[in-house]
Amino acid sequence: MASEGATFGQLETRRTLTKTKRFRPGEEETKLALKPRLIKLPKGAKPVTVPLTAYQEFCWRVMGPFVLSRYTENEELEENLIKAHIRMRPEEYLAFAWMTITLIAAISSVLAVVLGLLFFALQVPVLFLVVFLFAIAGVPLLLGYAYFFGFPGGVLYKGRPATAAKKRARKIDARITSTMSFISAMASADVPVDVIFKELSRQPVYGEVAKEAEWITRDTELLGLDILTAVKRGSARSPSPKFQDFLQGVVTTSTSGGQLKPYFLMKAEQFEKEDRLEMRKKMETLGMLAEAFVTVVVAFPLFLVVIMAIMALISRGQSGGVITLLYAVVGFMIPLSQFGFIFVIWNMEQEA
Repeated sequence: MASEGATFGQLETRRTLTKTKRFRPGEEETKLALKPRLIKLPKGAKPVTVPLTAYQEFCWRVMGPFVLSRYTENEELEENLIKAHIRMRPEEYLAFAWMTITLIAAISSVLAVVLGLLFFALQVPVLFLVVFLFAIAGVPLLLGYAYFFGFPGGVLYKGRPATAAKKRARKIDARITSTMSFISAMASADVPVDVIFKELSRQPVYGEVAKEAEWITRDTELLGLDILTAVKRGSARSPSPKFQDFLQGVVTTSTSGGQLKPYFLMKAEQFEKEDRLEMRKKMETLGMLAEAFVTVVVAFPLFLVVIMAIMALISRGQSGGVITLLYAVVGFMIPLSQFGFIFVIWNMEQEA
């Protein structure tokens, strides 16, 4: 009987320890907000700041008041800056961009005036002079604006932050399969989720995925957030849809009472199958490009050169135009088509 009483006493003690303290309405937030919290950093850790460069500080001092007087909230720009890991506020980025565009406009205008006076002294035709000066003054300005903000309407190119975010997304997608193998291996050893992301952040071999895990670890260990809130924030700021889907699945599985170990194994298998399909699609595309290269760059110019050479021999009186066209095909068309195929294949490799 004494042993039974001790057992029931232990059970009762455990039950009292698991009780949740209740507050009156409105009292919980106040007490939690006033409660001090101690965050322990590693020994020798120092606060890290991200200062602006000398040129960025100059842009902010000169163009900052102009930007702040006309600035409105731009959630898309702020989101792209976070996803691209460009550590600047939207106001600072706009000041940097507009100042750079202003300097480009000033330099190109001065260059256009100098070249215009020089060509005018050389008695260059007026039409050619106007077109050339417009190109010298307008093209750099258009390219500078497109680099920082994208083309008008967001067609093809949406500016530097969006492009950097897409580049990070491609790097994350390239490493996500091997990352899932690492995460599923640690989950099989019953390692907690926060420790998994912490260990992942210490593995530079996983590239941008490790940086995303580093931000999640920063939220939990430095900002004091719980792991699910940190993962949810990491999903919101990740540029990769695949990694976003994975992190949202972690939150959904945890909150719904599911087990994370089978989920990690399932995602690892899923990403591996997607990589196989993507590789097969890439090989089919390369095969199609190889056939097009043989047809367009090798066979067609060869037949064209032979036909034009025969035409030049037959029409002796009018062979000058045919020979000029032959020079254009050999010196311009063939190299341009080859460089075009090289650029397409290089771009595919960058997106992989």
